[in-house]
Amino acid sequence: IKTSLEEEVKASPEFQAPPTVIMFPRQREMSSKVLRRQKRDWVIPPINVPENSRGPFPQMLVSIRSDQDRNISIRYSITGVGADQPPNEVFSIDPVAGKMFVTKPLDREKRSSYHLRAHAVNMNGERVESPIDLYIYVIDMNDNRPEFKNQVYNGSVDEGSKPGTFVMHLAAFDNDDNTTANGMVRYRILSQTPHSPIPNMFTINSETGDIVTVAAGLDREKVSQYSIIVQATDMEGNLNFGLSNTATAIISVTDINDNPPELTSRTFSGEVPENRVNVVVANLTVIDRDQPHSPNWNAVYRIISGDPIGHFTIITDQHTNDGMVTVVKPVDFEQNRAFMLTVVVNNQAPLASGIQSSLQSTSGVTISVVDINEPPYFPTNPKSIRFEEGVPAGTSLTTFSASDPDRFMQQSIRYSKLADPADWLSINNTNGQIITTATLDRESIYVKNNIYEATFLAVDNGSPMASGTGTLQIYLIDVNDNAPSLLPRESQICERINRNAGINITAADTDTDPNVGPFVFELPTFPASIRRNWTVSRLNGDYARLSLRTQYLEPGVYEVPVIVTDSGNPPLSNRSIIKVKVCPCDENGDCTLVGAVAAAGLGTGAIIAILICIIILLSMVLVFVLWMKRREKERQTKQLLIDPEDDVRDNILKYDEEGGGEEDQDYDLSQLQQPDSLEHIISKPPGVRRVDERPIIPESQYPIRPVVPHPGDIGDFINEGLRAADNDPTAPPYDSLLVFDYEGSGSTVGSVSSLNSSSTGDQDYDYLNDWGPRFKKLADMYGGGDDE
Repeated sequence: IKTSLEEEVKASPEFQAPPTVIMFPRQREMSSKVLRRQKRDWVIPPINVPENSRGPFPQMLVSIRSDQDRNISIRYSITGVGADQPPNEVFSIDPVAGKMFVTKPLDREKRSSYHLRAHAVNMNGERVESPIDLYIYVIDMNDNRPEFKNQVYNGSVDEGSKPGTFVMHLAAFDNDDNTTANGMVRYRILSQTPHSPIPNMFTINSETGDIVTVAAGLDREKVSQYSIIVQATDMEGNLNFGLSNTATAIISVTDINDNPPELTSRTFSGEVPENRVNVVVANLTVIDRDQPHSPNWNAVYRIISGDPIGHFTIITDQHTNDGMVTVVKPVDFEQNRAFMLTVVVNNQAPLASGIQSSLQSTSGVTISVVDINEPPYFPTNPKSIRFEEGVPAGTSLTTFSASDPDRFMQQSIRYSKLADPADWLSINNTNGQIITTATLDRESIYVKNNIYEATFLAVDNGSPMASGTGTLQIYLIDVNDNAPSLLPRESQICERINRNAGINITAADTDTDPNVGPFVFELPTFPASIRRNWTVSRLNGDYARLSLRTQYLEPGVYEVPVIVTDSGNPPLSNRSIIKVKVCPCDENGDCTLVGAVAAAGLGTGAIIAILICIIILLSMVLVFVLWMKRREKERQTKQLLIDPEDDVRDNILKYDEEGGGEEDQDYDLSQLQQPDSLEHIISKPPGVRRVDERPIIPESQYPIRPVVPHPGDIGDFINEGLRAADNDPTAPPYDSLLVFDYEGSGSTVGSVSSLNSSSTGDQDYDYLNDWGPRFKKLADMYGGGDDE
């Protein structure tokens, strides 16, 4: 077939064989001696090359010649896309003979044309001819099938659509030249599934690919979807020469509301307890053949009669499409024992044109009301009454009774107190009479905005028992039962009289109008010093000014009594005390610091003494701090007998036993002894040494002291030891500062330094008994007793 197509294309007038020889245009010499290009004698026709040629390759296309090749040797070349530019080496030329070849099969779908330029030069590379343009066109062959973008297309059409209704559009694309038959696509339907109601319900426009209905009778309830296979063929649909491809069109039949809902029964029934809301009392079922869960299927129920007040509503179940009759307003058995409702059902979407509503869309619903025990109720709730405060205990205020709504039940009601914050009231449990049990006080913390509230409970004897609550509001009318009190309680004033000086005073009264202001402020007549030193002047009904009457008043704190009287009937008075600090003031009329202290009760002399004491105390603290710093500096400059690394003073030594006191000698004494090595002392430079530092000289030999002192006098023994210590050059002076490790809080006996080596006279040695076990023998020898 392809061979026959190629022969047909070659035979067609559009296909022209390329000229065998293409000559370069000739040049002419003009009078100006300048070579100019002359118009070509002919137009070089394009070179047509069919795509997908089988060769053999290279295949000669044309021969290019210059008329100067008779005189000189000429070399030919071509340039452009396909020659010396990518894609390279598609075309080639014999540089000597000028024959141009195509070297490989061409593909029109990749490149449909080429533009080359032919050149002629002599052996020196000099141009002998002007370049000529060569246009090569690739002739299309039918080598591509039509292609659908998708293998499956989805469309839809309403059921009951008329013939000729547009359904959907399909399109295929052919890569061949669409200006020729190779790229002209035509469509047709190969099959339809299912064939109901007829095999050819749809047709397709062969050129545009539009699918439309052919016949009426689309019914979603019978066939909801069609599958159509569409074929696309090029060569203008020629099945003998064209190439084809197929795709599937899925056509869904969309639902319209052509089936009205139908109630499954002509009558429904249910029951409802009285005084209950938001409960389902009946369930209505419906049938609808339209598409489920769509507006054409969703049911909408309406009550058209039997419920004038609107006790009921019908809610549609979104899953089952049933109608749930629900109570939205409580029903009363004593008023209505049953309801007869008429219900109609429709779809959410209106019925399609020409479809009549079904007779089964209307039904009757009977609802019975069930009587239950209802709680008692107070007809007036809350109930308000008015009384003056101060009503004594035992006063009957009112009767707060409840009613039982169950008229068909013989029941009794009993009352009790539920909430009485101040415990002022009681209620009769049978008739509801309210009686006071304490005095009513409007100023109580339990009274808000002059109203006291109490809550009571009414309970019937039904089965089960039911209860109701009622609130009693007692509006308490104020009486003048609270005397006013003075404000403020404390203040201050300058010691000298000033035109603007004074204390603004007012009064607080827990009563209310008209038992409060305007207030009357006055000073008492006794003691007489009050009115002699102070005066009260009226500012307005609620305020007055307390000020000094004398030119000067000694600083201090004064308790000034003021009598305040309210405007009640009868009025009440109160004697209140205001503490006034009289103090010296600065030029602005404000109390100074010294003045404030003086006002607290201290004189000028006492204040000066306090300031002097404070200065002395601060000086002593400063001197003590300086002395401590100096001591610390001296201590740091002194050197120890041993190196700091060997210094064991103030170190904590841990022992695992508590020992036996002074009798216990089982411990290491090396910690308290002087180190054997004296290299660190010998290496010190000469100079002043510490008085407690051991001198570097050989130790002298001294006579051995008697082990046991002479029993005649303990003083001789002590003097001998003192003399030996003073003459020992290897020991520090007796009273110098000795450095030892801390061994405790010290002995209870006095210092040996208190003994004078030259002391004479009788001495009392009884204190040796307090020196411990080591001196017990001395105490026995020299202490007082019968032996002496």
